[in-house]
Amino acid sequence: MLQLVGILIFALLIAMSIALHEFGHFLPAKKFGVKVTEFMIGFGPAIWTRIKGETRYGFKLVPLGGYVRMIGMLPPVKESEQPAEPVSAGRFATMIADARQQSLEEVGPEDHDRVFYRLPVRKRVMVMLGGPLMNLIFATVLFSILLIGIGLPQPSLTVNSVVPCTPSVEHPTGATLPSGNCPSGTTQTPAMAAGLKPGDVIEAVNANPAQDWDSVSTALRASGGTTVTLDLSRAGQSIQVPVDVALIDRPEYDQMGEATGATVAGGFVGVSPGVDYVRQSWTDVPAFMWDLTTASIGALISLPVRLYELVTQTLIGGKERAIDGPVSVVGVSRIGGDIAAMDEPIVGKISTFIALAASLNLFLFLFNLLPIPPLDGGHIAGALYEALRRSIAKVRGRPDPGPVDVARLLPVAYVVAIALVGMGAIVIWADLVKPISLG
Repeated sequence: MLQLVGILIFALLIAMSIALHEFGHFLPAKKFGVKVTEFMIGFGPAIWTRIKGETRYGFKLVPLGGYVRMIGMLPPVKESEQPAEPVSAGRFATMIADARQQSLEEVGPEDHDRVFYRLPVRKRVMVMLGGPLMNLIFATVLFSILLIGIGLPQPSLTVNSVVPCTPSVEHPTGATLPSGNCPSGTTQTPAMAAGLKPGDVIEAVNANPAQDWDSVSTALRASGGTTVTLDLSRAGQSIQVPVDVALIDRPEYDQMGEATGATVAGGFVGVSPGVDYVRQSWTDVPAFMWDLTTASIGALISLPVRLYELVTQTLIGGKERAIDGPVSVVGVSRIGGDIAAMDEPIVGKISTFIALAASLNLFLFLFNLLPIPPLDGGHIAGALYEALRRSIAKVRGRPDPGPVDVARLLPVAYVVAIALVGMGAIVIWADLVKPISLG
């Protein structure tokens, strides 16, 4: 039940992100007088619509995006470029002509000054940039709530759990067998033998005051094969507990938390820390978002490689999904369900939900700025190219060349759209048959 609630909540967050993106286009377009005929969330058959004024609002069956339909997105052919006689056209030329004709059919005699292509360049840029900016603003609000209102999770000095068995390469978690016994080759952990309990607060190690969990962990790792004395606070009482720290070869993990197959020798006690949420200053938000932005740009650059690995290694090769690999809105919603179903404090679930939604909006901001049609960045690049071309013509004393004929880029837009649909289908299929596991 909790998993279903989590899926629904995150689906609503995704729908909100899409709606805000489209509203970012809608608001400046209306402000600048462009006629907007549709504001839709989703694609495919409509499941709910309502007409208000000159705009039709609604939701469609497939909630994988949205759009705002503005009239006059494609400029007409210049009279100087009109052929004197009809000529045979190729497939792309026919495609462009049909799209241009469809665009012009939406423009009535009263809409002459309400078409998108007649807007000044700066206003067209503002309209197309409005969508990604709304995602950036939403991401900033969510990250601010996360950092300032909730805080970032940090290991505390409170014992959260006691590991029953010493870990090994074959049994890295240290869990017992179904019989309750430790696996062969492992023994009871020093923490279990010493009687440590969840809720114990570590105050000192060998009389050295504990500053934070990292200092405690470092001291215990360096004490393998020796006995240390832990000063604990248990149920309001101060006690001292001697612990025989084991020296073991433990599995080594990479930055993603996955076992590398190598081992490292060190002291081991067998306790895991609790979590404290430490609130950050508002000045930490920009730096935090900048780090995530650079990481997201890296993820965008490596997206084709990640998609290739998803197909060859996971879907064909049968390997587990990489947790940092591509994921669709279906997969993200499923992750939201997994988060809701986890046995974690409610503050931890809320924090993870907010972080996931904020990261998604930051990625949408960056992705939509890619300077390729049909993405917003493609329209922005076309408008900026038009401004550059007009400036050069003005300097050279030549006539205004007029709007850039973006219709000529439609073949590129169609190819990119087909590629994006194909990529989306692959990732959605992977999210259904081989979902990312948080366990």
